[in-house]
Amino acid sequence: MSTRYVSGPHLARLLGGVSSERPVYAALARSVRGLVLDGRLALRTRLPAERDLAAALGVSRTTVTAAYDRLRDEGYVESRRGAGSWTVLPPVRMSPAEPRGAAPGGRFGRAHPVPDDATFIDLGCATPGAPSIFGEAVAAAVDELPRYSSGPGYEPAGLASLRQVIADGYAARGVPTRPDQIVVTTGAQHAFTLLSETLIEAGDAVVVERPTYPHALGALRRRGARLVPVGVNEGWDVELAAGAMRQAAARMAYTIPDFQNPTGQLMPAADRAALVDAGRRADAFLVTDETFADLAHDPRAPREPPLASFDSGGRVVTIGSASKLMWGGLRIGWIRTTAPLARRLVLAREPFDMASPVLDQLIVRELLLRVEEVRAERAESLLRGRDALAGALRELLPGWEFRLPAGGMSLWARIGAPVATLVAEAAERLGVRVVAGPVFGVDGVLEDYVRLPYVLPPDTLRLAVERLALACREVESAPAARPLPAYV
Repeated sequence: MSTRYVSGPHLARLLGGVSSERPVYAALARSVRGLVLDGRLALRTRLPAERDLAAALGVSRTTVTAAYDRLRDEGYVESRRGAGSWTVLPPVRMSPAEPRGAAPGGRFGRAHPVPDDATFIDLGCATPGAPSIFGEAVAAAVDELPRYSSGPGYEPAGLASLRQVIADGYAARGVPTRPDQIVVTTGAQHAFTLLSETLIEAGDAVVVERPTYPHALGALRRRGARLVPVGVNEGWDVELAAGAMRQAAARMAYTIPDFQNPTGQLMPAADRAALVDAGRRADAFLVTDETFADLAHDPRAPREPPLASFDSGGRVVTIGSASKLMWGGLRIGWIRTTAPLARRLVLAREPFDMASPVLDQLIVRELLLRVEEVRAERAESLLRGRDALAGALRELLPGWEFRLPAGGMSLWARIGAPVATLVAEAAERLGVRVVAGPVFGVDGVLEDYVRLPYVLPPDTLRLAVERLALACREVESAPAARPLPAYV
């Protein structure tokens, strides 16, 4: 069993105290179950002893005992004499459409193309089109290309001119950076995979947010990492993350502190400083994904300092990308790290990726030189889409809960019942693709959430919500599933 545990005072803080509902034991059981289902309390976490939780909550031990008993009856807690009690999920029967071994939440990603139907709406992809100055940037890059075409075209670390512009961008944000600390990659996913191949061995523990970017989870699984999730639906609990790093002896922690994908949360500066300190004490690398960092809906708003600004020991490794701010077709990303690790990464990429395309790098350089124009245009478009999507949800699906993020590209909507995968399946039949919550997690929770990007035009987003509302009614009106009879 996992060695993860949560203390009585910490669980009491996660619960937010004692509910006013009665009976108290039933309300307590319901609150703990909610923490498990939305990912804030990881599976296989040892719960505090009954007397410790009772003392922390100021209730009788009998109340806590009854709550644990109910959770055991419902399948959310298992216990063994002498070993304590720990969180689990009840066993479920797979639907006929879900083959054994399939990823939770069904198909997602661009590897599963949308139907060849002009009326189909794809909300599975959070990537906008190119900005209006894209053509000018391409023309400038093509004019620059002859300077490079007489050489071999292979620059494993990336073009020096692009690395200089990227380094200058970090310096402007308060993180002095030299070009030899930058490695240009073929997108952010390539950057993360390269880091995983270089820093992680099979069996190493890696702390991940829940929910988080699903392709990062895929890269870690292929590497054989042991995934240790920490819930961020309500923001970051640095104490819980620090405990997870320490208890699991984590080699790495992967975080998206800027308009987190998919929740849209923005990590406060104090939490950033505390998280870096926790990584230092746990001797773990902190890989911070800044793919969404430039996507504030108010470009003039003060920016939170980069995670790397709190690092003095080279433990913070930063990933950046052109795909969200500029265009998904520009497969250019980068890694900022120490110069020695940058050299290791350049050598590590050679067996499977010699270098990134020169023309794409030149286009990204031109766009970075005009990045404030791109940020302003993107902010205006995303804010318009966000408000249109939120308005349609409030009108047509008033039971769904969500918070309006100050940046990023998606709403993280809570349906109110653990039927996200069923809703996604029904929605696809009705002509709209959404991604169900379990895709963004490690262990099957988040079944009452869906991610809804707002990169499409407002009229299209409203039509998508109309179809989602029909899908919800279809799921709600379906007969309740009955267990299959057992034959011996």
